[in-house]
Amino acid sequence: MSGEGVPGAVPTAVPMGLQCTVVAARWHPTRMARLIAGAQRAAVEVGARCRIVRVTGAFELPVVCQRAAAVSDVVIALGIVVRGQTPHFDYVCQGVTSGLMAVGLSTGVPIGFGVLTVDTLAQADDRCGGPGAVEDKGYDATCAAFESFTALASLAAAESHST
Repeated sequence: MSGEGVPGAVPTAVPMGLQCTVVAARWHPTRMARLIAGAQRAAVEVGARCRIVRVTGAFELPVVCQRAAAVSDVVIALGIVVRGQTPHFDYVCQGVTSGLMAVGLSTGVPIGFGVLTVDTLAQADDRCGGPGAVEDKGYDATCAAFESFTALASLAAAESHST
C-alpha cells in the first residue's frame, strides 16, 4: 500500500445543512459499516446532513449516484471490490470508476470516491477505518468531496464577480 504523497484528509468548512448522500454497496457488510461510519463522521464534523442509500454492489453505484446528485450537494460512493480469479474484477472496477467520473462531470456535483479495489480482504481492512486500520477511505472520500464542493463554490463566486 502506498500512502506516499497523500495530502491528508481535512474537513473543509461547508455551508451548514449541506446535503450529503452516501451511496454504499452491501457486499462485505462489516467493512462497509466502517466505511459508512467514516463518511458519517466527516459529515458530522462539518455540520452536513447525511443520507445513506444502499445498493447491492459496486457496479450499481454510478446509476444511483447519478440520481442522488440531483438531490444532493455532494455524493459519496462507497464499495469494496476484491480481486478474484477471473477478469470480472477488472470489468467491475473500470465500470465503476468510469461511471462515477461521468456522473461527476455530467452533473457538476462532487463525487467522493470511496471504492476500495483490493487484492485481499486484509487490504480492505487496512483501508476501511476502525480498529487497526491504516486508513479510513470513507472519511477521506467524504472530506475530498467537501473540499471539491468548496473549490467549485469559490470558482462560481469568482465567475459571478467577473461578469
